[in-house]
Amino acid sequence: MLGAFVATWFYLPVALFTALWNGVLVALISVFSGALGIDDQLPAAVRDTPLVGDLLDAVLSRSGGVLGGFVGFALGALGGFLLIVLLPWWEVLDEPLALVAGLLGTTVAAALIGLLYTVYRVLLEPRLMAVSGARELSRREQSRLLPILEDTARRLGLPTMPRLLIEDGAVLTNARTYTRHVVITSSVLDEPDEEIAALFSHELVHWRTGDEVTSAFVRGVALPLTLAHALPTWLMRTFPHTGTKFVVFLIFWPILLTMRYVVLPLHARDVRAAEYRADLGAVFTGHVEGLRSILERRRSFESGRSGWDEAVCATHPPHELRLDRLDRTTEQPAAAPAPLTTETLFGRPGDFGTPRSWLVAGLVVAALVVGAAGLGVVQWAFFRPQSAVDGYFDALADRDADAALDLLDPGAVPTADRKLLADLIRGDGYEPPTDVEITAIEREEESATATISFRLAGTEQQAELRLHRAESATAGLFHGWRIQDGLATVGLPPGRDGLTVNGVPIPSLSEDSAPISLLPGVHTASAPGSALSEVPTEKIVLVPGQTAGTAFALAPVLRPEVTATAQERVRAYLDECAKQTVAAPAGCPFDHSGGTVQKISWEMLEYPEVVVNLLGPDIARVSTPADGQGRVRATGTETYFGGPSPFDDEDQVAVVGLLTASGDTLTFQPGNGDD
Repeated sequence: MLGAFVATWFYLPVALFTALWNGVLVALISVFSGALGIDDQLPAAVRDTPLVGDLLDAVLSRSGGVLGGFVGFALGALGGFLLIVLLPWWEVLDEPLALVAGLLGTTVAAALIGLLYTVYRVLLEPRLMAVSGARELSRREQSRLLPILEDTARRLGLPTMPRLLIEDGAVLTNARTYTRHVVITSSVLDEPDEEIAALFSHELVHWRTGDEVTSAFVRGVALPLTLAHALPTWLMRTFPHTGTKFVVFLIFWPILLTMRYVVLPLHARDVRAAEYRADLGAVFTGHVEGLRSILERRRSFESGRSGWDEAVCATHPPHELRLDRLDRTTEQPAAAPAPLTTETLFGRPGDFGTPRSWLVAGLVVAALVVGAAGLGVVQWAFFRPQSAVDGYFDALADRDADAALDLLDPGAVPTADRKLLADLIRGDGYEPPTDVEITAIEREEESATATISFRLAGTEQQAELRLHRAESATAGLFHGWRIQDGLATVGLPPGRDGLTVNGVPIPSLSEDSAPISLLPGVHTASAPGSALSEVPTEKIVLVPGQTAGTAFALAPVLRPEVTATAQERVRAYLDECAKQTVAAPAGCPFDHSGGTVQKISWEMLEYPEVVVNLLGPDIARVSTPADGQGRVRATGTETYFGGPSPFDDEDQVAVVGLLTASGDTLTFQPGNGDD
């Protein structure tokens, strides 16, 4: 079981893959670099020795690259292997509790998967047996086999028996024990009762000692590796061509080697010991001759056990060794070991050795392990500086202000601001940081500094968060961490009503108001406009700990249609001026100077152009550029040197004034100066 656990949960196939290629890379570097001048590393006394020094120098100078290649491969492979094995634990190597918790958590996870797989095998075994071809016994088969099975179970002292099934078409006499069934081949029906009884004795010991349950649990512990190994095994079995096997091996060699040289040899060792123990069942029931006959017959078909698979990975011992073990067990009492009893087969009876007592003990140990592992896992998962930082940004991503603020220092946020902050990050204009990554954690006793990188508004950002360990313990056991500078401050234009951030109204600020605190992210601010101006929506990026130099401008801009409206207002104003029949219309930008006017009329020949310059959200200055002046004509008669004289004069017109907004109405107020 240990081999399956280590190989699966410590990523042994990945470690082998990394070890090979890292070793090859380092070996190539060592070969081409001449093993880093290994021939120059000889001591001076050795180098100066006549003949010996020259000989060693020649050998090392010519073989240094090769030797360096071997050394480089060994060091590179070892480094690559340790890298994969230790990398998942690197961050917690300096935290013993977290390391222990991680190891216990891994163990518990493996045990849980093994337990679930075992339960699956036990509960679904009838269906799996039916799919594999095992069937119920017929009445004739029952009358032949069940009495022998019942007698064997009685001799072994078993209160219950497994269910007996049979497989058709098999040539070799064989039987197989599962968690709830014993399956035999139909050829068993042709064997004598003595051999059938010996076979049943062997299988009932397997069933009583739970060997198949143990095997199922081991397979469950190594389930990820087992499933990964199933694919190349199926491919090589389905397509037994040499080329196919070679390609499959090139792709899956780390998994194949791990199973073949680590998991299977260790598991086979336990299985072979169980086979020896199961053979004792035939001795105990008095059917040793039947078992000896079966083993003798099978030995004649057994080939030599050469090679790794047959010698190391075989699940059954050689038949000759099994026969030898039977002979030593059935020797004369004077030379024989202790007599064979049910205690030898199934363990000592009593409260301590009963299945119930073992179950209770196992549950107690499991509870202790799970409890200790749970404490460690909780500490490692929820009460590290990394956990506080991760939880803070996860809460921002979920727009959960309460969860985010709970991870901040209690004095960082006034209680009155919590609701406003919650509304702000739930607003439509808020964008939380994304792609958050903790690049470094520097911890010193009760304080820590986290360096983080993240993206805001499509731009990579970096920040540092200062944390301190909470004085109060959660549940009396766990001291969490709190972020000291997780908020950012931003200024808002004072004296403006109707400001909103992320669609949430913000109270009007005075000139003396302090900047407001916001959670980090992208915030969108807006302000109401008027008939004269509009305020473009403004986005601002806030990183944690940002305290100065950031403010929303929210500067109003002139509406695009205002210039045309101002032009209309100016024209209407000039038209009203032109209706006056006086030489100097009141409040108008033109007049007639000369003699005494007897009669006069005004006519706008060309209206002046205007430009509008915004002075504030509700007021703008209207003026005429030098190249945009209009023209006006004055006609009539005047007294000149004592007599009437007609006149027809043209003059240029320029307009200056103010355009103000009141609700949806724009009003032009002319002026004769720059005010």
